[in-house]
Amino acid sequence: MGLVSAKEMLIKARKEGYAVGQFNINNLEWIKAVLTASEEMKSPVILGVSEGAGKYMTGYKTVVAMVEGMLDFYNITVPVALHLDHGSFEGAKACIEAGFSSVMFDGSHYSIEENVQKTKEIVKYAAERGISVEAEVGSIGGEEDGVVGGGEVADPMECKMIADLGVTMLAAGIGNIHGKYPANWQGLRLDVLKKIQEVAGIMPLVLHGGTGIPDQMVKDAIALGVSKINVNTECQLVFAAATREYILADKDLVGKGFDPRKLLAPGTQAVINTVKEKIELFGSANKA
Repeated sequence: MGLVSAKEMLIKARKEGYAVGQFNINNLEWIKAVLTASEEMKSPVILGVSEGAGKYMTGYKTVVAMVEGMLDFYNITVPVALHLDHGSFEGAKACIEAGFSSVMFDGSHYSIEENVQKTKEIVKYAAERGISVEAEVGSIGGEEDGVVGGGEVADPMECKMIADLGVTMLAAGIGNIHGKYPANWQGLRLDVLKKIQEVAGIMPLVLHGGTGIPDQMVKDAIALGVSKINVNTECQLVFAAATREYILADKDLVGKGFDPRKLLAPGTQAVINTVKEKIELFGSANKA
């Protein structure tokens, strides 16, 4: 199965009350890990690519080629969307041209008027090509590849303005942040999420900063219309921890333990395990 738009998988998730995971990818090992876990769990999946990660992987066309090559090599049967995460206006268009099946245009740092105008243009450009679009209102806290958000709580009426433009899914700031959550984090503003759900109707909602949110809070968010949950930092942490353990145990000094295929294997397996855990939590197992 080739790449697909995220639209159908998210409409199904919204209707049936579960969420599809977006797992950010950074290299070949991560693509392999996420696809392997998703196929094993028979779960639809969204591969997220930030503009920084796209540059690191030598461009969007390289990313598309790697993903499509692996879909074929592993005979992946579950729906897979390749999605630009927190994209700029120019970045979203570039990813559409490169062959991505889904894009996020993050206009949350603009005024609501400019956010509406630019989102409308991206929606039109993507719709002509059958590509799903995510938009954002109220920036997400923390930093991800240079995109900094102060964690503003979204205005439900502004959410409605963006939702009415025909976007596929809507990300709204509800106290969530990228990266690790601080000890004094107050939790998700589920009261705001409920209001956003009321004005957005059946629009699939997106929860960014999925690392570190308590499981019950995740389930509560799904019950309030969240149909896509983004995970990145948690995979990075387990990858780093497994790699560190391998090296501290001097396994890289035994035989050909220095071979990158062996050196990166524990981290890759750790990502597989984490993705499978998240798929179970989000309820998307056996939903492909």
